[in-house]
Amino acid sequence: MGEPLRIVSIIKRSNTSLDAATASTLTLRAADILSVIVIGIVVAPSAFSDLLGWLGWLLISIIAIVAIGSWQWLKKIVQNNTDIKLPGPLALGLSASAWLLESVLVWQCAHWAGLDVSWSDALLVTTVAVAAQIAAIAPGGFGTYEAASVAAYVAMGYDADIALVASLTAHALKTSYSLIVGGIAMVTPKPSLVGRFRLQKTDELSPEIPTSLNSVLLFLPAFNEEDAVADCIKRVPSQVCGLDVHCLIIDDGSTDRTAEVARGAGAEVLSLEKNQGLGAAVRVGLSEGVMRDSSAVIFADADGEYPPEELENLVAPIVQGKADYVVGSRFLGDIEFMRPHRRFGNLVLTRILSIIARRRITDGQTGYRAFSPRAAKAAEVIHDFNYAQIITLDLLAKGFIYLEVPISYHFRTTGESFVKLFPYLRKVVPAVYRELNSV
Repeated sequence: MGEPLRIVSIIKRSNTSLDAATASTLTLRAADILSVIVIGIVVAPSAFSDLLGWLGWLLISIIAIVAIGSWQWLKKIVQNNTDIKLPGPLALGLSASAWLLESVLVWQCAHWAGLDVSWSDALLVTTVAVAAQIAAIAPGGFGTYEAASVAAYVAMGYDADIALVASLTAHALKTSYSLIVGGIAMVTPKPSLVGRFRLQKTDELSPEIPTSLNSVLLFLPAFNEEDAVADCIKRVPSQVCGLDVHCLIIDDGSTDRTAEVARGAGAEVLSLEKNQGLGAAVRVGLSEGVMRDSSAVIFADADGEYPPEELENLVAPIVQGKADYVVGSRFLGDIEFMRPHRRFGNLVLTRILSIIARRRITDGQTGYRAFSPRAAKAAEVIHDFNYAQIITLDLLAKGFIYLEVPISYHFRTTGESFVKLFPYLRKVVPAVYRELNSV
């Protein structure tokens, strides 16, 4: 994993191209391995050669070919980009020095285990063990490193059992050091390789006072809501804040009479050919609001859980220029009934969203939201399954003014909720991570 992470780190933390990062990583890693081989040959040519065997020398030959090829590749890149430098003797010297220092660790571990080895013996063990890891399969070379180390110790006449203790100790210390330093390098310097888990701090946009006002669009995403949609539509006020309200049903591929019932209740219906998910329906509704030049775009569930009669509470802050994104909070208002497990889940998820968003949020999953024209145009819903946390993080990251207003909530009495906890989390958590690392 080391080489891919080096390449990712270079690309993410600098302006270096993928080609340059890959070529330099391959060149330096190959040179690193070859420097170990040279040290082993210098220390004990015959013993080193015998311990590697024909397979080891075959792999080393391949490494040498990779070194030559990547060096030529890097030279071509350097010719076209003067900001990139070829590694010089200093890089090779530092690499060799690192292996010499590692042999000191091997020497000390051998003495801790009771082996009276010389530094040259420890150096041979180091070079053989590291060279053998070229063919390692297990993470960290576990097994390969120990087998090669013990073979080197035994070839020099040391006890195999004690040699195994010495090699395990040395490898454990090396691995611990790598994990500690590597773990630090994953998060610093910025940007972190593991990505962001909270929104970056941003300044809010200046309030936008509307110069002219048109009608507002209330759209209701609906999937198989024939029993509830008509009553919900009839409860929609004809005007709020002196502006006409246009009601649009986004029929998300319903297989029942949702579209027919909605038209009969007086709403406009926009039908999607197949069920695409709530996020997709919200995306379509926002787009419709922008195309119609609506002074505010609002959506609510079509099952009657969120009161259309309270629409003005969400629209007023927008037409007054006080907010761009208004969320109806059930937990600031009156909840007539909510199942205990849903209440608990909502509170936990909302608390997590508050931490991620770096601001107080009281209802992260509400289905009653309103948007100013500029917020509706800028809002992005990056997946079809749901929208709740994603759209909030997206608009907050872009600096839009966020406001919560209290609403009442009545648990649905018809149909069923299509949101199931584990499928919801399985899809939403990765989407939140993508959203945090795309802004």
